[in-house]
Amino acid sequence: MGRLLADRTVRWFILGQLCAILGDTMLWLVAGIWVKELTGSNSAAAFTFFLVIVGTLCAPVGGMTADRHRRRPLLMGLYLGTAAVVASLLLVQDSGQVWLIYVVMLLYGLSYSFVDPAQAAFLRVLVPEDQLADANALAQTVKQGLRLISPLAGAGLYAALGAHAVVGVNIALMLAAVAFLTAVRHRESEPERSGESWLREITEGVRHLARTVVLRQLTIASALTMVAMGLAETVGLAVVDDGLGRAPSFLGVLLAGQGAGAIAAGLTAARIGRRVGEGRLVALGMVAFSAGALLQTVPAVAAVGAGMVLCGASMPWIVVGLTTVGLRHTAPELVGRVYSGFSLMMTLPQMLAMACGAALIAVVDFKVMLVVMAAVVLTAAGYLFTRPEQRWTAPATPAADTAREPVREADPV
Repeated sequence: MGRLLADRTVRWFILGQLCAILGDTMLWLVAGIWVKELTGSNSAAAFTFFLVIVGTLCAPVGGMTADRHRRRPLLMGLYLGTAAVVASLLLVQDSGQVWLIYVVMLLYGLSYSFVDPAQAAFLRVLVPEDQLADANALAQTVKQGLRLISPLAGAGLYAALGAHAVVGVNIALMLAAVAFLTAVRHRESEPERSGESWLREITEGVRHLARTVVLRQLTIASALTMVAMGLAETVGLAVVDDGLGRAPSFLGVLLAGQGAGAIAAGLTAARIGRRVGEGRLVALGMVAFSAGALLQTVPAVAAVGAGMVLCGASMPWIVVGLTTVGLRHTAPELVGRVYSGFSLMMTLPQMLAMACGAALIAVVDFKVMLVVMAAVVLTAAGYLFTRPEQRWTAPATPAADTAREPVREADPV
């Protein structure tokens, strides 16, 4: 990673991402706390998180937009627009204006349907192909580290100075992200239009995932994994209460261990991926999640803590492997749509599983759910381990992939 950070252009880009992520994670948590304080309702507070997720479902449109425009000015415009939307939260004074918080959080999620694919597409052209794994690992390490720290910072700032102070910090961080992007020195040409229909363009990312064997395999396995991870969102409190006999607040201690595992995994992801291949790195992440889920069935703090660390480690390995393989097997002008296709096909199963898990946890023992989750994800990992395409570690050029597609189409899933 040192060689990557020595590149000033990449360093400014990463710093811009860091500011944006820090603002995001602070605001998401505080918005829920704010609504809870204004209304006294847990359901009303939880609705803020749901609206953010709903907003991200516009990812296919965001991916097409990222592929049709120069990425640096697009990102700068998105950050400025998001800051302007967030500024409207300064008008909220009482429970009669909770609707404004809801609207802002929906638009916040919508903005990241455009920001995330634009960031991925810009990274694809900023970083040499042999450093993509390091760049993705660095981005994941930064994200996981901030997600461990910034919610606490946001909650502390909210308690000390109120919600409007958090809003002000979020706006400042968005403006800082814009400033860092202005320091990125990279000349982009205006993307060429394909001349195809709007519908064909917007679905090209998903069709690329379907016809490229190595990406199709990863998408299938990852969708299965996200079903289990969606269920995991509903069992945490049951593990703490029914399994360990601890107060619900103890979940915060366990989540800190999960964050530590995620940071460690982010730091090791590129090295492991180079050794075993990024496809197998994804499978190893799935194995880690399965082992972590099974450890959480043991009624002992040490076992559950170790399980949370493994679950935390699983996501960076999966994301770094997925993103690196996806970028290597995708032409730069298609990266935004492929990234958004991945995002959509991961988010939908997770949302459905979260809804099902909320109903199941009331009637099914949490240990049974954890065992089922582990079995599903181990099945996905076994599928990837047995696919010969996932053993290939040499970088593939997009042109070569395209040329091979007719042959790949005949390959087994």
